[in-house]
Amino acid sequence: MRDQDDGSRILKAALIGDGAVGKTSIRRNYLGEDFIEGHLATIGVDLATKKVLFEEEVVKFIIWDLAGQPTFEKVRGHYYHGCNGLLLVYSVVDRDSFDNASKWLVEAYRNMGKLPPTIIIGNKIDIRDRAPYSERVSTAEGKEFAQYFMKKLDVPAVFIETSAKTGENIQEAFSELLRMMAEAEDDKSQHYVGK
Repeated sequence: MRDQDDGSRILKAALIGDGAVGKTSIRRNYLGEDFIEGHLATIGVDLATKKVLFEEEVVKFIIWDLAGQPTFEKVRGHYYHGCNGLLLVYSVVDRDSFDNASKWLVEAYRNMGKLPPTIIIGNKIDIRDRAPYSERVSTAEGKEFAQYFMKKLDVPAVFIETSAKTGENIQEAFSELLRMMAEAEDDKSQHYVGK
């Protein structure tokens, strides 16, 4: 898709996952904004736009930060449409958020049909060692979930662990998603040309 005003390519992604897993902090870090200690719930949806230089082209990157609370499910449904990518976030110190990850994929599928490229993010690695052992989600579990998801739904996906507080792997997660989204978009356009 292209921006009508300046002709730049538009790519849209949605940040999904339970409340309090760090979706907003991840988005803020990616945009170069300061980390805010404590949790302030997103009400409904938050929008961010960033122009990025990607493969020698300026891309308008739109990021929908969807509220994780169940009460916002109906509102969230509208924002999945038109997304080229997903960032599914769980907290590595909140086992319930990891256990709910597949529910988020079901919700996305219900609203989108075949899912776009997805980055599966295990966030808050900076505090994993201080969390009760029963709440911790290991790197191996995250990788296993991503592999299962990729095979089951035939979706390009990458697993990455991050810390929105320290910034570890945040830029890499978004860069990888942009690459995957652009690749998927190029594949789609090649299917329509001369076939």
